Order: sequence, then structure tokens, then C-alpha cells
Amino acid sequence: MRIRPMLDGPGEGGAFPEAGDLADVEHLLTGRGVLVLSGAGLSTESGIPDYRGANGTLRRRAPMTYQEFVSSEEGRRRYWARSHVGWRSIARARPNAGHRAVEALRRSGHIDGVITQNVDGLHRAAGTDEAVELHGGLDRVLCLECRRISPRAELEHRLHALNGEFEEAGSRINPDGDVELPDELVRAFRIAPCQVCGGILKPDVVFFGENVPVPRVRRCFDLVDAARALLVLGSSLTVMSGLRFVRHAARSGKPVAILNQGATRGDAQATIRLSLPLGTALTSLADSLAVSLETSESTRQDG
Repeated sequence: MRIRPMLDGPGEGGAFPEAGDLADVEHLLTGRGVLVLSGAGLSTESGIPDYRGANGTLRRRAPMTYQEFVSSEEGRRRYWARSHVGWRSIARARPNAGHRAVEALRRSGHIDGVITQNVDGLHRAAGTDEAVELHGGLDRVLCLECRRISPRAELEHRLHALNGEFEEAGSRINPDGDVELPDELVRAFRIAPCQVCGGILKPDVVFFGENVPVPRVRRCFDLVDAARALLVLGSSLTVMSGLRFVRHAARSGKPVAILNQGATRGDAQATIRLSLPLGTALTSLADSLAVSLETSESTRQDG
């Protein structure tokens, strides 16, 4: 399965189909055995924008594709220059009330597992270490030649040594961790090869146009099969990588609840459909279920 950039969000200009209320979601969680599928909308309260909301960046630009990254040194230079500048904002982001509530509900047994489409690592930072990161994580770097995986902080120190105070030149952060930069700055940027084999370094994330690793997809389907219900948080389900799990759950007769500010491609499969601020809604659910929100937030490196 390949992820493609889709420039038009679902349901734009159409009526928003709401169904049920927060009490219905609470009832769903009371039954336990719930699997969470989260998207970019869960991280917006941490200062990371989404692609397809009212101010989403896909309305202005398409993200880097896998084909462009592997085939073009110019494309790689542009990606790493922008990503180097944007990384500090990603690394400094902290889990918000929504991430903390998800982890608290998982610890209490109301949520069985988490699949996230996000690459920001905020579920892990909130303590949900076993969350399946469907599209990988920006805090890791992969060599396309020797396949070595290394910490992003390690690469950031090398890029800083090569480019000095370049990171001060950036503008607004994008969901995939980069920023817009003038072409003249991008042309001057120096990229770093793998320290082991000299190969091409790529963030350990699934780019648009790239395949999600098959074992990871199978793991997600296994989680859906084992769950009693699916709760979607902050995802427009525009790309099939997430939507397929909603469709699979619905075909299996499992309840699907969607909390997202805006219409989604999965609305037809949802038994509960609400547009609510996620931090407030999830905190309210945890409070109603008498779940403690005290979580052991892990330390994130600024790199």
C-alpha cells in the first residue's frame, strides 16, 4: 500500500454528520477492549499543525514524496535544510491533555492499544511506549544503504556543526517537522551522509508514496481484530493507511467512534461521530471514568 498526497480534505464545504454524544463514547470505553487510532488532530494542542484542518499545510504545499527524496540530491538537500530548522520545534513539543488522557485510559484498562499516524513521538513521551507508530518517528534516522537506525539528536549535532546557526532562519513549522525556507538558504545547506557507510540518510518515517512496512501493517490489523471497538482521535482518514483499519473494524461488526474536528472519510462507518476539542473531551472522559491523569511523561531530547 502506498501513501499518496491528497490536496483536498474530505467533506469540504459539506454538512458535518454528528451522531451520538460524549456519554456514548464513555459507554464504549466502559466496556473496555477499545483500540485507539490517532492522527494529527491530537497533536495540534501541542503546537504541531495538521495537514488537512482549516489551516492545514496541504492547502498550501504538498509534502516531500519518497520518489523525490531518493532520486534527487536537490530534493534531499531541501528536505534536510527545512527539517533541520523545524526539528527544534518538534523536539520541544510536549504531550497535551489528549495524549495524557489516552495514556491514563490505557493504564486503567479502558483502552487496550494505540495506533498512531503521527510521527512526533508524543504518545511515547506521554508514556504510551507500545503505541504502534504507523508512519514511523522523526526522532530516528535510517540509512538507506546499510539500514542502520540512529538517534535524530546524533544527526542534528552533525548538521549544526556543518551549518552553524542555520536553524535561526526558519518560519512556520509544518506537520512533518519542516519549515518553509528561501531557496538561497536551501542551496547553501550541507547535508550529512551515514557515518558508517557514507550512504543516504532518511528520517525513519514513511513518506508520501512510500510503502508502510508489511509487518507493521499486519500488527495493526491484529490489534483491530483483537479489539472490541475502535476509537479514532483527530484523523481525517484521508489516506488509506488509516482508513483501512476503520473499514476493517466496521466490516467485522465492531463499533467505530470518531472524534475529529471536521468531516472524515470514515464517517459512513462510524456509529458515533463527534466534533470536539480533543484535549477537553478526553480529559472529561477520563474524569467521568475516575481515571487519574497523572502520567510519567518521558524526557524528550531537544537535539
